[in-house]
Amino acid sequence: MKMHFCIPVSQQRPDALGGRYLLYSVYLDGFLFCRVRYSQLHRWNEQLKRVFGNCLPPFPPKYYLAMTVSMADERRNQLEQYLQNVTADPNVLKSDVFTDFLKWVQLKTFDIATQTTSLDIFLPAGGRLQVEILTSDTTERVLEVVSHKIGLCRELLGYFSLFLIQFCEEGKLSVVKKLVDFELLYVSLQSCGMDNCKVGLRKWYMDPSLDSLLMDCRVALDLLYTQAIEDIEKEWAKPTETQKRELEALQREENQAKFLKLSREVWHYGYMQLDPCTCDYPEPGCRAVLAVGNNEISCCVTLPNGQTQDIAFQLSRVKCWQVTFLGTLLDTDGPQRTLHQDLELRFQYSEEGHWQWFVMYSKQAFLLSSCLKKMISEKMEKSAAENPEMQIEVPEQSKMKKHHILQNRHKDSHSFLLRKSKIKATENDCVFGNIKEEDL
Repeated sequence: MKMHFCIPVSQQRPDALGGRYLLYSVYLDGFLFCRVRYSQLHRWNEQLKRVFGNCLPPFPPKYYLAMTVSMADERRNQLEQYLQNVTADPNVLKSDVFTDFLKWVQLKTFDIATQTTSLDIFLPAGGRLQVEILTSDTTERVLEVVSHKIGLCRELLGYFSLFLIQFCEEGKLSVVKKLVDFELLYVSLQSCGMDNCKVGLRKWYMDPSLDSLLMDCRVALDLLYTQAIEDIEKEWAKPTETQKRELEALQREENQAKFLKLSREVWHYGYMQLDPCTCDYPEPGCRAVLAVGNNEISCCVTLPNGQTQDIAFQLSRVKCWQVTFLGTLLDTDGPQRTLHQDLELRFQYSEEGHWQWFVMYSKQAFLLSSCLKKMISEKMEKSAAENPEMQIEVPEQSKMKKHHILQNRHKDSHSFLLRKSKIKATENDCVFGNIKEEDL
């Protein structure tokens, strides 16, 4: 599925010859990912075409005359769509030509040199692991280093991921974002612009029944067990009083397998807990606490009269969703790094036979969207495993084409939109009449 790429603004910059060029600010999951020129993206696309041929999405054409404001804005939108579409192909994502360019442009954007550094990886329930990495290592590479150091079976690596986690007051945690495989972990940590933000290891699947696939690996079992304890202590998972007593007894016995088996019956076990946010249901302006998992969005809504109401939105009844940026970009050339101040996620839902839009205003809208995509992915994999006769084998050279067909069936499942009228452009952002293609 598509990545949450967006290009909200571009800035004019002077070059060494006295001309001017446009620099595009590329955001991933609401955080500044890199700044890049059209010419750099164009060369990158040509390299990708030499590897993948004509299966790539269309790249915005060159302009050989001066660009108008509307032409420049159209190009910015086209580049945004290109980045979203090109990352929908897993074969492209895993290629060296894809990752090498993005590694280079991230390091260049934040002026970080490649060197060895120590990094603390926070484990569930207060554990911590120190690893030696390169500042140019991708998240995928760092996860491999972590798994090797703790002895996690390599075949189970895909069930875990690294996250940016903010450590708040009174021991509270806030999961900021799931780190994407190809982004440079050290760079993302340094550039996120958030206080007390650390890298944490957590399981990354939304179906609690998948626990059973990890039980034979001692390290995986330990990770699931300690995360379950942490989630219960922080009241992200909510056992009944009877379940709580039974779990405490199993914890004293250190019976991890039975503890996890009982945990799967606990309300919100294995869910991703989000920070309090605002929603428009059942009334506009209601406060809500969201927990996502097991094919649903679970909401504990506080009504204006102070009463609470539990509402569950089933994934099977969600038609599509989109994330929209509502806020204002300030000082895009300075320390401002994120778009997450004012985000909404709206989804179309079948309520009593009628399609209706529901809106969540949350700084973790991108994380919520990632969880929804993960649940859809798991559901598709489960359906394919249960119905092998529906899978059609294709020759190797046709696999990318088959993947694009599958993606197109779900292309409307999510999207990212900007309310441009609320974006504060930087100085000279909208003056394009004197810029020509050779300057880009």
